[in-house]
Amino acid sequence: MSKSISAAAVRERLLAGTEMALLDVREQGVHYQGHPFFACSLPLSRLELMAADLVPRRAVPLVLLDGGSEGLSERAAAKLAALGYSDIAILDGGCAGWRAAGFELFSGVNVPSKAFGEFIERHYDTPRVPPHEIRQMIESGRKLVILDSRPYDEFHRMNIPGGIDVPGAELVYRVHDLAPDPQTLVVVNCAGRTRSIIGCQSLRNAGIANPVVALKDGTMGWELAGYECERGSTREAPAPSAAGAARARAAADQVARRFEVRFASRAQVLDWQADSQRTLYLLDVRSRAEYAAGHIAGARHAPGGQLVQATDEFVGVRGARIVLIDPARVRSVMTASWLNQLGLDDVYVLEPEGADGFDHWQRASGLCSAAMAVIDAWDTLTPAQLQARLQAGDTLLLDLATSLKYRAGHIEGAVWAVRARLAEAQAKCAPAASVVLTADNVALAHLAAPEAALLWPQAAVRVLAGGTAAWTAAGLPVATGMTQVTTTPDDVWYKPYDHEHEGEYEKHARAYLDWEVALVEQIRGDPTVRFRTYA
Repeated sequence: MSKSISAAAVRERLLAGTEMALLDVREQGVHYQGHPFFACSLPLSRLELMAADLVPRRAVPLVLLDGGSEGLSERAAAKLAALGYSDIAILDGGCAGWRAAGFELFSGVNVPSKAFGEFIERHYDTPRVPPHEIRQMIESGRKLVILDSRPYDEFHRMNIPGGIDVPGAELVYRVHDLAPDPQTLVVVNCAGRTRSIIGCQSLRNAGIANPVVALKDGTMGWELAGYECERGSTREAPAPSAAGAARARAAADQVARRFEVRFASRAQVLDWQADSQRTLYLLDVRSRAEYAAGHIAGARHAPGGQLVQATDEFVGVRGARIVLIDPARVRSVMTASWLNQLGLDDVYVLEPEGADGFDHWQRASGLCSAAMAVIDAWDTLTPAQLQARLQAGDTLLLDLATSLKYRAGHIEGAVWAVRARLAEAQAKCAPAASVVLTADNVALAHLAAPEAALLWPQAAVRVLAGGTAAWTAAGLPVATGMTQVTTTPDDVWYKPYDHEHEGEYEKHARAYLDWEVALVEQIRGDPTVRFRTYA
């Protein structure tokens, strides 16, 4: 049985800065409704798939929380113990206990990073221009370039007309070739506020000669102003020229001095990897393509802009060591400068070695993860075999994908369920001779299979080989919408544009932007929030 810990004791650990992971094991959409500032989302449904990346050291102290009465923390503790985690405590009363102790709960996701963006805008008075003024500049022929600081998939979905995708930490690295004329206005945008603010201020901190502004409220603000976004754009910033890279390196060196960025040698990092008493994150902050082409074995991909935008998705342990990797030493320095300001204490940039920066390191390629899911392969069915069983009418097909993915497309006849709530599905579904599980991640279905077998002891439980993707690839019937559900669709956070089909995008976009702005006042009541400022 796991030990318990009071809210006051957790607060003291946060103030002390010792290593600890505060993990909210409710589904992400429930986490969104309210949680302690530094709580990371680790949903029980996907715990085995996320735990090793979020918390790589098995001996680190873990504090688990839920709403206070669901028993989710106890279930999560058992799974984490099975994965080898040895120091597990459960927060007394969960979120309800935290609030009862007089401590603040914060709604939303990626709260530390979002609050930090608002803090930075106020501290630096980061220049921001409303959409109508940018539109007027474009129409008047003013010389400007619009740089979108989001990852490519978000940019491709929607972007400001004429914008170029330059995600986060890539801005300082690539801007010199995109705006060589110092008279060119550089406009940085994202979907809302945080990455616009951080991106704009990154260029200003780096001392580029151009005037730089953030597009106020990003693509949301653009659409709320009545303007249309482009859809399906493919414009990406090219790799920098030799001259552009040299200018970027000089700018990064200036930032490193100003924000007291620390550097680590290969020998130091090897010593830290051997230190069983401290948690170490090796994070490669380059582009996805560069990481896939070759990286240090064991390093996780954490593109710099997203690492600052969603630190709690990459670093689950407060007080851990973080080493950032980029042979060009620009994106790593820019990212480190922001993590220092976020209040993280042990952030380092790896000094590159050799022609490609990785001399003497063991290397790997591809898009790998440190996930250590313990999965016993379960009996499977092919899509054709499943189709025959569905036609026979004696099979219950449960889809464990996120509600968003189920809504976008699922196997015709599939019933949507959440892995952590399979008991709800069992109570709501008619008895069946066969139960088949599918998901967007096949590993998730295999993890859920033994749990389903306990709930449906009289049924033959199988997993769809290849998951829903295999069914779709075979050209078999699919449906859209929330056609058959067994629980509340609060498993994930719905972004404002996820509400477009309901005709409520504008309402949710305005609420989201208001929430971001309000965070800077809310953090005043939480002494564990200690952002840093530098001269």
